[in-house]
Amino acid sequence: MPDPYGEQPLLTTAMTAGHHAVPEDERSRLQSYLEAVVAVRSAPVHTAVAFNAAYFGYDLAGDGYGGSPLSSDAFPVIKVGESAPALPVGAMVCITTGSDPLFAEIVHKEGAHPELGPLGEVPAWVSGAPAGAEGPGRPTDATAPRRRERLVPDVNAFGPRLSLSPVQLLRLRTRRRWIDEDGHLVVDVRHPSPEAVRRDDLTAYAEHLLTTARDQLLNPYVPVSLAELVGGTHDDALRTGLVGLLDTVRGVLHSSPALRTWGHYAMTRDRLAAGLHDNGPLGGDDLKSLVAAVEHAAAPAKRRFGLTSSATEYTAVGPRLRAFPGASDALRGVDYAAAVFRANLALADAVRGGSDQGLFENGARITLDDAFEGGGIWRSHHPGAAEPASDPLIPAGRGWTSSLAPAQSQRPEEEPEPEEGVEPIDQPLADDPDLGQGEFLRDDAHVVVWRAPLRLAHLRGGWFPLHPEAVRELRRSLGVVAGIRLELDHLGGEVAADSAVQEVTAVPEGDGVRLAGITWPQDFYPGLMLDLRLPRGGAVIRLATTELDEPVRFGDRVTGHCFDPRVVTREDAPGSGRGGDTAVGLGPRALALRTVRRCGLLTPDGHALQDRAALPRAAYGRRPARVQVAALMAAVAELFAERVLEPTVGSRDAWGQPHFPPRAGQPAIPLIAYRPTRQRVIRPWGGTDEGGGKLRVLHFVPGHLRRLRPGCSPSDVQRAAFRDYCRRLGKADGWELPPGYTFVTEHTRGH
Repeated sequence: MPDPYGEQPLLTTAMTAGHHAVPEDERSRLQSYLEAVVAVRSAPVHTAVAFNAAYFGYDLAGDGYGGSPLSSDAFPVIKVGESAPALPVGAMVCITTGSDPLFAEIVHKEGAHPELGPLGEVPAWVSGAPAGAEGPGRPTDATAPRRRERLVPDVNAFGPRLSLSPVQLLRLRTRRRWIDEDGHLVVDVRHPSPEAVRRDDLTAYAEHLLTTARDQLLNPYVPVSLAELVGGTHDDALRTGLVGLLDTVRGVLHSSPALRTWGHYAMTRDRLAAGLHDNGPLGGDDLKSLVAAVEHAAAPAKRRFGLTSSATEYTAVGPRLRAFPGASDALRGVDYAAAVFRANLALADAVRGGSDQGLFENGARITLDDAFEGGGIWRSHHPGAAEPASDPLIPAGRGWTSSLAPAQSQRPEEEPEPEEGVEPIDQPLADDPDLGQGEFLRDDAHVVVWRAPLRLAHLRGGWFPLHPEAVRELRRSLGVVAGIRLELDHLGGEVAADSAVQEVTAVPEGDGVRLAGITWPQDFYPGLMLDLRLPRGGAVIRLATTELDEPVRFGDRVTGHCFDPRVVTREDAPGSGRGGDTAVGLGPRALALRTVRRCGLLTPDGHALQDRAALPRAAYGRRPARVQVAALMAAVAELFAERVLEPTVGSRDAWGQPHFPPRAGQPAIPLIAYRPTRQRVIRPWGGTDEGGGKLRVLHFVPGHLRRLRPGCSPSDVQRAAFRDYCRRLGKADGWELPPGYTFVTEHTRGH
């Protein structure tokens, strides 16, 4: 069985680039370990918890994190019933008690809104409401919103030495002063900003590790340090590597044939099957009853003459489970998280297997409306056929949306139903006046220097604008702007011999001047950042790209040079290139992705957010046929599932303009977000054998700790290597190897 402290590390450099970049043998080794972790943990294992196990060294024999380098003195302190800082799943905490502190790992959390009913009934406005919402259609305007949350701690995660006895735990639950009667923490959480509360689980946990738990993350006693994996302690490198590791762990959990997953949580198929075959409380029979209750929650009672009206009901899974006879004991401690996992998965399987996009035979449509509040809120609507079909397992927040006043906008005149053959339009760029604006860097007696990104129009037309100061200098020194010598410097890329030095022409255009007749290198792309230098008194412009320390992936673009993320998002979209820029001929997936990137609201880091209701018209330029809308939205659902696009919420002002983040007092609207992640790309190691010329695959192994056999001790060389390793991590205060371990220096291995 793989071991975090074994001879071969579980986490490798390749994993910092994400799940897709990991070699099969490394992925298989991590998968074997994580499957064993999921099998021995009592609660469903969240991606963040699985990362903790591999990174901090969770012992499968029963000691948990007891032998790990975690320092309990640095854990955040919380107390039931009190206000607390935002803590993600995976956080290590210290729960205050009247005597000994209670150390735990947060393994599950959910919303604990006071409006949740004892039978799982939920007011419509609660489902999908933003944090701090005060009532129907009344979102909070606080800059630091609060939300009531239920945190489920695993108080046995640190092994017997740091755990309280069952008698002590029973006493704490009975008193309800430090934990509630179920062994949970129900706290009012303070979120630092509205943006922070909308972070997904893994982004929130990465931020927690890089800030609150930074010393814990960079502890040199961990099996393999993140700083060693990414080659430094710079924040950007640590964040990129950490996001890649979390993506790798998530991918391994979701691809394991031995596990079932719901959101970020995983459980073994064997344990899930055993729970379904159990006839006791919250076993298979109760779960079937739950599915039936949700399916029929909105079904109308029979009336004379067949007259019925539409009805919508919302059911919260956690409170509904408590209504089953004998369920109290089955919801204590981490068993609560397991019960919520099984219930949500049972409902999801019923929707997948017994309905048509959530539409059941009795006419009711069942969808997941809120994945966080109350362990998950499911929406039942009858008649469901009247509602447009969409992915029923993507939380839509229709409850909250239905509580908002309709947006103030003019209704266009009715158009006739279009023909199915209508083609998508060539979407114009959204109005971004500062998109691609250059930056003036230097102006002295010797040189004029500026920087600007390459645009799609420049690439296709073979031209580039001159900065006004460069134009003034050329006119001052030459009297007339005409022939210019252009020298290209593209380190790390390829430039044809006839393109390195070019004779180009300065052509007046409006109030400015542009260089025309440029032959751009083949690997230049929209968004590539260019630095230009014009020595004073000359007619030579030197154009250079800036090489990154290592290649990165931004969305679907891999580059080794500096770039403008806003331009890459806008102009490197599907259908755009040197040969043309058109949406015609694109399939639904590429068309949906292109429309969001070209027409959505654009953020400084290259994210694009499109009004979901406006997507079809933006893609086709007019109202498309129903079959085309259905195909487009089905493609969006696929992209949601693959995390290429994400659902989010914005607002609409009185003039019909969307905004993100949502503004207080404005109606909320669903948005489609394109949020490309910036990840390092690991350069492949390789070479040829001197004998046969066969390619030899090499793998870089970072420095890491390894357990020794009983009676063995590390050499003086390895002790010195570990001290040097600690100094590289910023720990220059005489760190020594822990007993029973040696240090393996970084090296390469091949086969």
